[in-house]
Amino acid sequence: MHQSVRAAALALACAAAVVVTGCASLAPPAPVEPTAGVSVEHYRGRFSVRYEQNGETRNTYGNFDWQQNGENATVQLLDPLGQTQAIVRQSPRSASLELPGKAPLTGPRLEDVMHDALGFALPVGGLRYWLHMQGAPGSQASIERDAQTQRPTRLKQDGWTIDYQAYFDGTPTRVKRIDLSRDLDGSPLAVRLVIDE
Repeated sequence: MHQSVRAAALALACAAAVVVTGCASLAPPAPVEPTAGVSVEHYRGRFSVRYEQNGETRNTYGNFDWQQNGENATVQLLDPLGQTQAIVRQSPRSASLELPGKAPLTGPRLEDVMHDALGFALPVGGLRYWLHMQGAPGSQASIERDAQTQRPTRLKQDGWTIDYQAYFDGTPTRVKRIDLSRDLDGSPLAVRLVIDE
């Protein structure tokens, strides 16, 4: 199965939501119904996020289950026990973040919704391209490659450092694990993303 950049991007975008949800859980989202002529993509993976909040280092981790129907995506964030802790929905015109016991937060951009809910935002737009091992359009990017395989080992763009840690075997080349890091407004942020399928 081919990797999806949007799967990873959306999963990361709501990853830190697990920290603020407590013990409550959301009902899983309904399966995405395919649109005529568009196939539904389905991916699963794991994430971990390390960041600072009020001067303290915090960590959150879990799993994600992602479905995409054309430009519309739904990502379910699960805790290590499999309970749904956050649901993100994104379309070309809007985004929403659902947390247990709270009204859904909505807005035109997922980054803004996340920042309003959690106090910081992750590079959703860039991730779409970085998982394809290329820079995002609109700004300069530098890419370092392994001398033998020519696979990217590191990409830098917009203050982010993206380290390519593992690839799936086979062709075409697909990323299995990436580590991202950035010092956001004096607060370090590190993200690890592993795509299982």
